[in-house]
Amino acid sequence: MASNETPFIVFGYGSLIFKPPPHVIDKVSGFLKGYVRRFAQKSHDHRGTPESPGRVVTLIHKEEWDKYSSADAFPDDDTVWGIAYTIDPAYQAEVRDYLDYREKDGYTLEVLDIYNIENGVEKIIIHNAICYVGRHDNPSFIGSEPLKALAHIISTSVGPSGPNKEYLYQLADSVRKLSPESYDSHLFALETRVRQLDRGKV
Repeated sequence: MASNETPFIVFGYGSLIFKPPPHVIDKVSGFLKGYVRRFAQKSHDHRGTPESPGRVVTLIHKEEWDKYSSADAFPDDDTVWGIAYTIDPAYQAEVRDYLDYREKDGYTLEVLDIYNIENGVEKIIIHNAICYVGRHDNPSFIGSEPLKALAHIISTSVGPSGPNKEYLYQLADSVRKLSPESYDSHLFALETRVRQLDRGKV
């Protein structure tokens, strides 16, 4: 890679955390500012079907989420933790094609800064990472749904990539392991609700 080229770094906040892209040469945990992570995206091709779509996460700007968050009990108190992957420059085109296909169901590229906490202080650790975001104007964006209804959909949906609830459980487990500070109240509350459904307690 020429010295004037920007490294190809992709930030994973959903399934990329537990199913990384190929040809990773470095990775680091970090978080975003000004966003929330929500199960606000229909999944027709991975965790559901066109007839019965599941739900997967997307990022939404916090101020934008206020327009959709009437059914959301946790509008403001989350931080979006994930993993920033640096891709081998020799495989940049291949990995971009892979991610474009994997995230084809309504996701758009955005360029973001990644933060972490060093000596108790928030600090930008990576500039200009790319991230796949399901914006509110894409056809698969569903917006805010009551936690009870959302949990029911996730507990019953299945797609080519497997049960929707496995996606939720893997994501929640992975986020817990990213950092001592990593927390997501919406994700963990939803996980609790779906596990209760698994046990027949809701």
